[in-house]
Amino acid sequence: MATTTLTRGETVMPGHPKAMGMVFLALSAAIYLLFALDTDPQLLARFGLNLTAGGASAAIQLPDLVLPGRLTITLLALMAAFLGGWQLARGFRQANLVLGAVIFLFVMAFLVWATSGKSLNLTGMLSSSLLRAVPIVLGALSGVLCERSGVVNIAIEGMMLTGAFTGAFIGSVTHNSWVGMVAAILVGALLAAVHAVLSIKYKVDQIISGTVINIFSAGLTSFLSARILQEYQELNNPDIFRPIAIPLLARIPIIGPVFFANTIIVYMTLMLIVVIHVMLFYTRWGLRTRAVGEHPRAADTLGINVFKVRYINVILGGMVAGLGGAYFTLGSVGGFDELMTAGRGFIGLAAMIFGKWTPFGAFGSSLIFGFADSLQTKLQILGTPIPSEFLLMAPYLATILAVAGLVGRAVPPAADGVPYEREGEGVPREQRKAPRTWAEASLNRTVERLLRAIGIR
Repeated sequence: MATTTLTRGETVMPGHPKAMGMVFLALSAAIYLLFALDTDPQLLARFGLNLTAGGASAAIQLPDLVLPGRLTITLLALMAAFLGGWQLARGFRQANLVLGAVIFLFVMAFLVWATSGKSLNLTGMLSSSLLRAVPIVLGALSGVLCERSGVVNIAIEGMMLTGAFTGAFIGSVTHNSWVGMVAAILVGALLAAVHAVLSIKYKVDQIISGTVINIFSAGLTSFLSARILQEYQELNNPDIFRPIAIPLLARIPIIGPVFFANTIIVYMTLMLIVVIHVMLFYTRWGLRTRAVGEHPRAADTLGINVFKVRYINVILGGMVAGLGGAYFTLGSVGGFDELMTAGRGFIGLAAMIFGKWTPFGAFGSSLIFGFADSLQTKLQILGTPIPSEFLLMAPYLATILAVAGLVGRAVPPAADGVPYEREGEGVPREQRKAPRTWAEASLNRTVERLLRAIGIR
C-alpha cells in the first residue's frame, strides 16, 4: 500500500476523491433547491460598488451591479455541478482550492438570494469584513509567533481583553490614544511574560497556564469595569483613531476604500503581516524560531538558545495580542465593555490553524471569519427570514468547521506545546546548580509557593 509523507504545515483533504465530488454536487443541488427555486424570476439583485471612506471617494464611480436573481443563482449552481462532475470523473489535484471555490459559489448564491428585490453595498460589506477581521488577524499573528517557537498560547483572548481595558483607561486618563495603545501593548507583553515563565521555565502545562491567564483577565477587567469605569464614565471615554485616507490609493475603485482609508491600527496590522512573514522565512531570527519549534534539541546542539528564542517570541506575541485589544477600544468602539472581545482570540487561533501557521494564510483565514461576522449584520439589515440567533452563530460556526478539519488536516510544528529540557535538568534538585543570586533564589521560591497554592504543583 502506498504511503504519503506529510511535511510540516501541509494540509491533507480527508476522505476519498469520489466523496468530495459528491459533496460538490450536494452543494450545487442545495444552491438550486434552496435559493433558485425560492427566488422570484422577476426580482433583481442590486450590488453597490461605490463607497466613501475616510473622507475620500473613488476617482471613478462604478455603476451598480444588477443581476437577475433566479438566473444568476441557477448559473452558480451549474458551475458547482460542473466542478462536482469533474471531481467524480477525473479528480482535481488541488481539491482544497476547488472546495473553496464551491463554497464561494454557495455564498454568492446566498447573497444574490438575500438581496433579490433589494440593494446591498458590496464594497461596504468588504470594508466591514476587513475591519471585523483585524482583531482576528492580530490574534492569529500572535499565535503564529508563539507556536512557531513551540509554545501554545491560548491566553490570547485574555491578553486582548486586558489590552482593551488598559487602552480605554489609559487613553481616557491621558487624553491620548497613542499612549493608550502603547499601554495596551505593554500589558499584553506583561501577561505574555507570565505565560512564558510558567510554561518555559517552570514547565507548567501550557493549556493550563493560558486558561489561568484568561480567567484572571476576564475576572480582573470585569471587576475593574464595574467598580471604576461604570462609576466614573470619564475614565471610559478615550479618543479613537480616525480613518486616514492615503492619497491616490484611497481613490482606486473598490480596493481603495477597503484597504487605503482606515485607521492607523488597520495599517499597522497589514504591515505586521508582511513584516512577520519576512522575519519568519527570510531572516536568521526566523530560521532559528522555526528550528526551535520543529526540533529544539538539534537547535540547542547548534548553539541556539532555545529558551531565549521562546521567551522573545511569546512576549512579541503578547504585544501583538495587546494591539488587538487596543483595536476594540481605540480603533473601533471607543469604550470598554465587559468581555467585549467575545472570543476573537480563540477565533484567531482557529484562523492560525486554518492558515497553516503562516502570516498570509492566517490573514486569508481571518478574512473568511470577518466576512462571516459582517454577513450576519448585513443580513439582519436586509431583513432575511433567517432568525437572528442563527445569523449571530455564523462566525463561530465557521470557526468550528475550520478547527474540525472540514478543509483538511493541518500539521503543526513538531515541538508545539512540548516543554524543552536541557540535559541534566532531570537530576534531583539537591544536585542542581545553585541560583547565582539571592534575587533569583527568592523568585524561584515565590513562584514555587504560588504554583503549589493554586494546585498546579
